[in-house]
Amino acid sequence: MHSHKTVLVTGGAGFVGSNLAVALKRKTPDLTVIALDNLRRRGSEYNLPRLAAAGVRVVHGDIRNPDDLEFSTPIDLLLECSAEPSVLAGFGGSPRYLLDTNLTGTINCLELARKNKADVVFLSTSRVYPYEAVNAIPVGESATRFFWQDGPGPRGWSVAGIDVDFDLNGPKSMYGASKLCAELLIREYEAMYDLRVVVNRCGVIAGPWQFGKVDQGVFSLWMQAHYFKRPLSYIGFGGQGRQVRDLLHIEDLFALIDLQISDLEKARGKVYNVGGGLFSSLSLLEATRLCQEITGNAIAIRTVPLNRPADLAIYISDNRRVTADYGWEPRRNAKTILLDLFAWVRGHEASLRTLATL
Repeated sequence: MHSHKTVLVTGGAGFVGSNLAVALKRKTPDLTVIALDNLRRRGSEYNLPRLAAAGVRVVHGDIRNPDDLEFSTPIDLLLECSAEPSVLAGFGGSPRYLLDTNLTGTINCLELARKNKADVVFLSTSRVYPYEAVNAIPVGESATRFFWQDGPGPRGWSVAGIDVDFDLNGPKSMYGASKLCAELLIREYEAMYDLRVVVNRCGVIAGPWQFGKVDQGVFSLWMQAHYFKRPLSYIGFGGQGRQVRDLLHIEDLFALIDLQISDLEKARGKVYNVGGGLFSSLSLLEATRLCQEITGNAIAIRTVPLNRPADLAIYISDNRRVTADYGWEPRRNAKTILLDLFAWVRGHEASLRTLATL
């Protein structure tokens, strides 16, 4: 049981932040939970009534502005969920907003933690690993997915997934690079100011209240497209939909964070890879078949053979380190996640249909 009294969740109206804020308040009603968000991302406004109903205090603010992080009540736990999460951000345009948010914003959050001596849970990303090195791992191909071939490979890799020892040298995308830079700053704040911090490099997180886009929240997008009978595209790697990701249910992520904030000493100086692992992995083609089975709808899917920048054939998280330290493993597999998404879409059909037309 943790002893925190006031928690700030940045990015608190986003998919991850709002779910974590509601879950924290539900589990510990006496906890003061503040959700801060700039409401820039489309769909975040739909989370505001849910947060208020759960007893979460919502603050309209931006982590890029230090004044927005001034609170009359001391903060003793910071869940840093804010980010510009698009891997495609910066390709063909300026990365300014991404860098201001993911770097300057993180510095402002760390300053808040320093002043308050607050504990920090920082949600990083699997995108800190360089895409060229990940794509260089030998790949086989089955009827429905790519798979990593067993045998010799780079340090930090096995057929179980990518471990934190995987080489970080090489281009990652502006998103991945900015999150890795933030991790480096976190280590300095941790050492210099004796902060307690846990860093989780998350793979694909999915579940209810995720308003999916092609470059972020793709499996929510997949379910909504099938439900509303909208076309999709298989993009890259021959356009056959065999790319594989591991999916982590948002409630499984909360279960881990709840364990971590109860024993942050165990995480000092450590970084964890956190995802669904092989247990909860699927390809886009497999996702299509499951969405068809769940919704009863078949939709048109276009083939776009050429890869997008920084795309990966396969990414799977190796969770063994966080399992060893906290006894945590994901409980919900990919089909369960898609079923939960379906139930959420069906329950909020009118709002989601309107959102998609904005």
